[in-house]
Amino acid sequence: MSDTIAAIATAPGEAGIGIVRLSGEASLEILDKIFVPTKGNSIKEYKPRRLTHGKIVDPHTKKLIDEVLVVYMKAPYTYTAEDVVEINCHGGIVPVRKILQLVLRNGARMAERGEFTKRAFLNGRIDLSQAEAVMDLISAKTDKSFDVAFGQLEGSLSKEVKAIRDNILEMMAHITVNIDFPDEDIEEITYNELMESSNKIHEDIERLLESSNTGRIIKEGLHTVIIGKPNVGKSSLMNALLKESRAIVTEVPGTTRDIIEEFVSIRGIPLKIVDTAGIRETEDIVEKIGVERSKEFFNKGDLVIFVLNASEALTDEDRKIIELLKDRPTIVLMNKTDLPVVLDIDEIKKLLPNKKIIKVSILKGTGIDELEETIVELVYGGKVKQGEASFITNVRHKDALEKAKMSILDAIDAIKQGLPLDFVEVDVKNCLEYLGEITGETVGEDVIDQIFANFCLGK
Repeated sequence: MSDTIAAIATAPGEAGIGIVRLSGEASLEILDKIFVPTKGNSIKEYKPRRLTHGKIVDPHTKKLIDEVLVVYMKAPYTYTAEDVVEINCHGGIVPVRKILQLVLRNGARMAERGEFTKRAFLNGRIDLSQAEAVMDLISAKTDKSFDVAFGQLEGSLSKEVKAIRDNILEMMAHITVNIDFPDEDIEEITYNELMESSNKIHEDIERLLESSNTGRIIKEGLHTVIIGKPNVGKSSLMNALLKESRAIVTEVPGTTRDIIEEFVSIRGIPLKIVDTAGIRETEDIVEKIGVERSKEFFNKGDLVIFVLNASEALTDEDRKIIELLKDRPTIVLMNKTDLPVVLDIDEIKKLLPNKKIIKVSILKGTGIDELEETIVELVYGGKVKQGEASFITNVRHKDALEKAKMSILDAIDAIKQGLPLDFVEVDVKNCLEYLGEITGETVGEDVIDQIFANFCLGK
């Protein structure tokens, strides 16, 4: 990695400031070629980590490019653990592009996607799970998803994985000694001790896996579908959760004819809310298409909010929807409770056993807090608490944990059968390697390249 890379580190478009970032051995030399400080003759006269005012000038044409602030940061105490330069220029497409082109003409090459973070990983400043947390941090949609990503960037997940791997290494050391030196005067490990250690490792892996569904929701959002027949208050509910008038609300049934999608944060949990067209038999071609699309989204949802009109008895349309809900995670809302209640709640309980039923009046704003509390309870499931440090938010991490779990279960099975220690050692070693894939200690170069290819340029 002797070459020096460069990229624009800020988002494209008009802004107050744009940043061009360089990393590598020649960073300071390249900056010295194109930067004229306001005071002094060279940037090399200034101490590292100090913003310096001056101008970017094309060394060949002597043309002034922009007025800037620059900072030089000396390795190894930088983001990439290499020499780093950041040029703070005027924001906008033209200034940053001109400076980047000048940097590239004077010895740098264009960075690949995620190459700055990749260098931080390869130089040992962060592990692979921390590197992946960088993109999670950038794409966080709520305070909670930001906190989880920041915790992983700080090493919360790495520490937990390392603790499990340390226990495995200790177990492997005992096994290896007993295999390689059976006649030596050493303490012989018993199968009961192996079983105890293996069960502890399995419990720790299982605990992390239990957080994966919650972690995915925190990262990607809970895909929530609002469903019901026309004119029961679906669009009003969406507006109440968004706290703005996003969906059109009228007394005319069938107003929503297409799918409306929005993100909202419910107590730190991102919800991707889908307001669907009311499900009913209709001859209107446009509305019929909307109904079919509603059914498609219904099948993809993590959570269904089924809205009923409490001021009228169940209809055939309601019953048809209920048939679709029996095997789906569902919250039932009895809306319009500000009117005389006609709907039989006992009948709903019989038709939809074990489903949470909440009485609400979206018009009056009652019951919405209980709905939000129910959503939070469903997401955390009573197993993973909101204050816990680590959530598994990454599909790759979950896959590695699943494989590690299977390996330690194979080891437990071998121990139960009293098989030779060699068999146990193979399974325990596999478990160790799968966990190492999370932090990058045992992952292949092709996987590393694939991970960083998903990063944005300049990061």
